[in-house]
Amino acid sequence: MSTLRLTMAQALVKYLAAQHTEINGQLRPLFAGVFAIFGHGNVAGLGEALYQVREQLPTLRAHNEQGMAHAAIAYAKANNRQRMMACTTSIGPGAANMVTAAALAHVNRLPVLFLPGDTFANRTPDPVLQQIENFTDPGISTNDCFRPVSRYFDRITRPEQIITSLPQALRVLTDPAECGPVTLALSQDVQTEAYDYPESFFALKVHRLRRQPADNQELTEAVEALQQARQPLLVAGGGVHYSDACSQLQQFAEQHNIPVAETQSGKGSLAWDHPNYVGAIGVTGAAAANKMATEADLILAVGTRLQDFTTASRTLFSDTPLIQLNVAGFDAIKHNARPLVTDARLGLTMLSEQLQSWRADNHWLQTGQQAIAEWNSYYDTVTAAEGVETQTGLPSDAQVLGAVKRAGSPEDVIVCAAGGLPGELHKLWRTDHQKGYHLEYGYSCMGYEIAGGMGVKMASPDREVIVVVGDGSYMMLNSELATSVMLGQKIIVVVLDNRGFGCINRLQNATGGAAFNNLLENCQSTEQGAPKLDFAGHARAMGAQAEKVTGIRELERAMLRARDAEQSYVITLDTDPYCTSEGGYWWDVAVPEVSARDSVNQAHTDYQHAKRKQPY
Repeated sequence: MSTLRLTMAQALVKYLAAQHTEINGQLRPLFAGVFAIFGHGNVAGLGEALYQVREQLPTLRAHNEQGMAHAAIAYAKANNRQRMMACTTSIGPGAANMVTAAALAHVNRLPVLFLPGDTFANRTPDPVLQQIENFTDPGISTNDCFRPVSRYFDRITRPEQIITSLPQALRVLTDPAECGPVTLALSQDVQTEAYDYPESFFALKVHRLRRQPADNQELTEAVEALQQARQPLLVAGGGVHYSDACSQLQQFAEQHNIPVAETQSGKGSLAWDHPNYVGAIGVTGAAAANKMATEADLILAVGTRLQDFTTASRTLFSDTPLIQLNVAGFDAIKHNARPLVTDARLGLTMLSEQLQSWRADNHWLQTGQQAIAEWNSYYDTVTAAEGVETQTGLPSDAQVLGAVKRAGSPEDVIVCAAGGLPGELHKLWRTDHQKGYHLEYGYSCMGYEIAGGMGVKMASPDREVIVVVGDGSYMMLNSELATSVMLGQKIIVVVLDNRGFGCINRLQNATGGAAFNNLLENCQSTEQGAPKLDFAGHARAMGAQAEKVTGIRELERAMLRARDAEQSYVITLDTDPYCTSEGGYWWDVAVPEVSARDSVNQAHTDYQHAKRKQPY
């Protein structure tokens, strides 16, 4: 057997460089690169190994470990999980900084390979710098925090262990049903140890999207249920994108006369002006889709895990027959659904072949078209540049989104994650392109936005990537703005400064609470109050171009300047923290059962009444 003598780190990166993916008949490297922040736990071993393959497997330096991981995750999401990146850090705080991102990837079922350095396997120098010492288990390190937020975890304590561990890692990263983050904790001494690896281990490997067909019995039962329905509603989730099934979804809806609502991840599955489109569903949904959900006699959920924002905490369609078409059996049985475990593209095709000429009632689709027409009229009102009244007189989030859209192009990609903006975007953003909407709303992680925008730009270099972010999220994590400038990955960032956490302040008030510790004016501070932050000045200090504007018309003109710029461009404006658009549905947020405040007691009474709509 022919062998190659390599260090474990050298063998690992050589194996990663040999992985390829086939997309539309073309072979591409599976791993686009490795984000790395080096420290004593990875610089000598993995750092030297990455240097040797820097042409085949580029190494990218970031400014924050969580931020670089967000960028890697966004890159994978923008590529429909068919291409991905790895991230490496030293032991200790560098590794711990990535745990939040690992949780984000786990929740959203997105692939990313984490390669944190670890303590010495031989334990000779213990305790080393940054080592956590567990008094009863010397094998525990910071990296054990990755266990509950990884789909696959291994600690490499001998160089030959990667021969069995890496194929399992790649299986998980590329499997449609199990897809998620993988963590290989790399003992820092073992990274540098040599071993005679089989040369065959490094042969080119091509990964292709596995498409699981439906079980015949499950398919028959789903067809029978649909044929009995007169008013079915299709709910499109992120699995439609990951299966590359948008065309099949459109054909299915048209052929069978079915209205289509969308989750956050499913947005863009159907163009906003398609005749079968009825808009966003759930807590952050539009009135049209939610009306259809309450009147439907069957829900066909495709590629969605039906989290509480989609089901309105199980009150939106809890009594309606439900078919869950999902590649993951874990998701397909949720909510007492009739499961149809299959790939979205293949499943929709198989369903359509069995349904043949069956169609939902014409009046049902017409009901949806009338509802979305009313919503579109409302959209025109709330996103207008003028004529919208707010409590402070400052622009609303909806007006900002209207301005960004008017100044944009159908090929743009909008990026967001947390605060009130995802709700406004879900309801109001008009998606023209299948990949024009990039929201991280499974974990809704503050700080994802700018780093995620950079990752999207790396995946879509020919498209304008526009990040909309509140001042709270901007302050959480903005360092990758400097990275975007350094790497030449231009993004446009629109910072909406409402002086605090406006979304949670509104939720606090809605549950009877007093305004407290959310808006900066209600936080403990000096007599002078919290400082007014110069976000444009801060962005310029990190190398970006930036300006502050006043009003919606100025924002539209600034957006045109930003589009003409060659490097990352930040626009900031003051916005109203109180105003939000209509639509939406109830969300289960527990209210205190006992309080000295009448408003909380009344909110609890209302809460108990609303909970009666839940099935249990």
